[in-house]
Formats: sequence, structure tokens, C-alpha cells
Amino acid sequence: MSRTVRATALTALCCTLAVTGLTGCGALSDVRSGLQEAQTDLETAAEEVMTEGELFTGTKMLAVDGGSVNVSCSGAPADDRPVIVLMAGMGDGLDTLADLQETLSETDRVCSYDRFGEGESDQPAGPQSIADIGETLTAVLDDVAGDGPVVLAGHSLGGLIAARYAPDHTDRVRGLVLLDATSPTMLDDITGVIPESATGAGAEVRAQNIAVFEGENPESILIESDAVRSAGDIPTEIIQHGVQYLGEIPEYGDDLERVWTEGQEKWAEVSSNSRLSTADESGHYIHVDQPEIAVEAIQRVTDQAAA
Repeated sequence: MSRTVRATALTALCCTLAVTGLTGCGALSDVRSGLQEAQTDLETAAEEVMTEGELFTGTKMLAVDGGSVNVSCSGAPADDRPVIVLMAGMGDGLDTLADLQETLSETDRVCSYDRFGEGESDQPAGPQSIADIGETLTAVLDDVAGDGPVVLAGHSLGGLIAARYAPDHTDRVRGLVLLDATSPTMLDDITGVIPESATGAGAEVRAQNIAVFEGENPESILIESDAVRSAGDIPTEIIQHGVQYLGEIPEYGDDLERVWTEGQEKWAEVSSNSRLSTADESGHYIHVDQPEIAVEAIQRVTDQAAA
């Protein structure tokens, strides 16, 4: 049953109850019977709204293989429009995307979720690979979009996961927005810039990043450097930071900024229909520093995907 039909049925039911009460027709037992039947119908409809992803609004815990993940959806489904799915970076919950989701949901159906180990979701059962993360994403998409199309918009690690996922799921991923996405070769980039012999702040940055990429992170995810694979010609926008915060790292900052930019250029290979731009006044959190840039990019990609 479609959302419109379900809403119409509920409206008609309420009208029927109102008429019954106003006219006083029928015996008391008939009224009680009608009320009980109406309550059952309402409870059934409410259960359908809460369990069918395309109609779900608010937050819920979704059972997937390995535990439960926290999912949030807002905005009404629109004919021939993809569902927008927002993906946060490592160490961030979906709450960091709440303002972005609220703005986008004025015109589109928008959902987000906490990966295992993030936000309100369960802890991962053990080490995770990018493929494992992708299986969880598939379960979320099945729930919030059914077999319909989606646009993935990911920040930082969320962008890397989205760009790794899209080439294997071109049947449903119709567009990408990568907000300062983690470079596809980030670990190699960092160890190439900062040598093992480094000391001070450089040595600390190197050690910390190696640990994170080898699984010492909230998601227990192993992140390997890999070549970018193509998802065809899906509309794709890649937005990199303009405020050179990596440049603040003594001795190695300029080179780290350089390899980060090179990583963004590599992501452009994910689609023959990609566009790389810079958010001049943003640090890593583009959707916080310049939310209008993120909103407009996601809306452009969604418009193209719906065309």
C-alpha cells in the first residue's frame, strides 16, 4: 500500500468514526465493535509505517547481521527521486549530520545511520573490512529505500566507504557526493610523506594514523590503500577543504596537504561524470563550516540522478 493510499484510508476511517458519533446510529455494541475494529486497523497501519523503511520517520534501531544500527529518516518520498543517504566520518555519529539532513529533507527523503561502533549503534563483533561495512550499508539501503535508487553523500571515511561501495552497486547508487573524503591511498600517502625515522609531531601523526588504519578505531575497521574503481557515469561531486589545517603539522604539513589534494583528484576517477571543487572557507567538516555548499552539491547530484 502506498503512503498516499494508507493516509487516505486513515482519513476515511477517522471520518467514519466522527459520523458514527455525531449521528448516534446503531446499537452500543455495534459502536464498540466498530471502535475495536478501527483501533485494530490503526495499529496495523502504524506498525506498517514504523517497519517499512520508505515510510519510516524519526530514529529506530535496525537489526542487521552482527547487531543493531541506529537509523534516522526524514522527509517525504517523492516520485522518481532517489533517497539521499548521509554517511558520517569516523568517530562521528549521525547527529553530526542532523542539520544537513533537516535542510535536505525539506525537498527530499533523507536518511542517515550510525555504523557499528559509532553513535547509538552496537559495537562491532570483531575486526571489520570495507566489505563488511558494505554489507551493513546494503541492509540499511534495503530498509530505507527498498529496491529504489539512492544518492550517497559521505564525509571523510563515510565518503571513502560510499566511493568503494558504488562501483559494485550501480543498480541502486545513482549519485555520489564526497565531502573531503578520506583519500583512497591515505595510509600510503602518510607513510610516504612522514618517514619511519621522523620524530616529534610528525612521528606522532604517523604512528596514530597507522594504528587507526590497522583497526585501532571505534569501528574496528581495517582500511587498506586501494585503486579507485569506476562506477560508470553517475553524477559525482567531490568537495575538498580549503582551509589548510594539515599544513599546521610541523615539517610535513605542506606535503600532507599536497597528498590530500592528490587523493581528492584520484576520487574523480570514480565516475566519468565527476566534478572536483574546493570549499575555500572550510576545514575538514565542510557540511558544518559551509553547509550551503554541501546542500547545493547534494541537491545538484540528486536532480541529475532523478533526470
